[in-house]
Amino acid sequence: MRRRRARGQLKLITAPWRGPISALSAVIFAGALGYRITEGWDWGDCLWMVLITISTIGFGEVAPLSPPGRLVTVLIVVGGLVVVQLAIQRVLGLKESGYFRRLREFRFLRMLEGLHDHVILCGYGRIGQEIAAQLQRDAVPLVVIETDPERKAVADENGLWVLQADATLDETLLDAGLERCCSLVAALPSDASNLYVILSAKDLRPDCRLIARANSDEAASKLRLAGATVVVSPYVAGGRVMAASALRPLALNFMELLAGSDYEIEEFQLSHDSRHLMEIRGRSLAELELGRRSGAMVLAIRENGKLIANPGGDTQMAPGQLLIVLGSKTQLATFQSLLGEAVDTIETMPG
Repeated sequence: MRRRRARGQLKLITAPWRGPISALSAVIFAGALGYRITEGWDWGDCLWMVLITISTIGFGEVAPLSPPGRLVTVLIVVGGLVVVQLAIQRVLGLKESGYFRRLREFRFLRMLEGLHDHVILCGYGRIGQEIAAQLQRDAVPLVVIETDPERKAVADENGLWVLQADATLDETLLDAGLERCCSLVAALPSDASNLYVILSAKDLRPDCRLIARANSDEAASKLRLAGATVVVSPYVAGGRVMAASALRPLALNFMELLAGSDYEIEEFQLSHDSRHLMEIRGRSLAELELGRRSGAMVLAIRENGKLIANPGGDTQMAPGQLLIVLGSKTQLATFQSLLGEAVDTIETMPG
């Protein structure tokens, strides 16, 4: 279906030029045939004479022309002028019909086809803008889906790739590269719209990591039932931050300080498949020397729903553990490389 639509779009893009190109080809062929008949030249000389005549270069005649040959030349000049006039009228008509806008959209969709491991953000409201800004700071490829022209203009000004379309439609999600993205964020203002997006994305790609915004507990439960991997309520999250500011201001200031530095807190999910943990399973943090070799610090380990804060060197690695690590981007990358295939990527995490 998508291939048929792509072919249809390509035909729509090329259709306006078929008339002028066909007319130009007809003039060239008819002129060459005329010289062939009247002057008896070979086809190479005939085509050369047609080209220097129709382009008005006038570089030099192949040979002196006979009266019939001159008549052919006159007809070629007239035919060339007609073709030029036809092309000018067609270009002016295309500008008024929105052809060049469709051409830009077609080129944009072709560019999206080559995009991989990106994040799809549905909605560029206040929440969406904050999400996009954070992803831009982390240099994560991002495609925004937005229907509002004003918000699209703001996203364009911020240097984002924006697809102006309805995110609840399967076709839109496929155009945005759902089959090749690493995750999708549904940040539309309506819970119903976010639910439609999650349902569509889950049906099209069951293994995709889906993050959804919810305005109520009821909506959050329905989004989880629909297949959302993570559901976030801005009101609940905002309330927790405000409560933390009242009770633990220093801890909150520390997190804000981290956000403005080169250091990050990253999560590393160890695979549940014991075959991927052959090199580290049963070995302790001290034996692996992950901190010394990478420079990153293991802050906590979550295992079987329990959190082990500030784990000691005798803590052993096991399948399904979640490691919470502090370090710079370089240190975190080294930490992940040391763990190797034992770490689940976003694509391999259970949805």
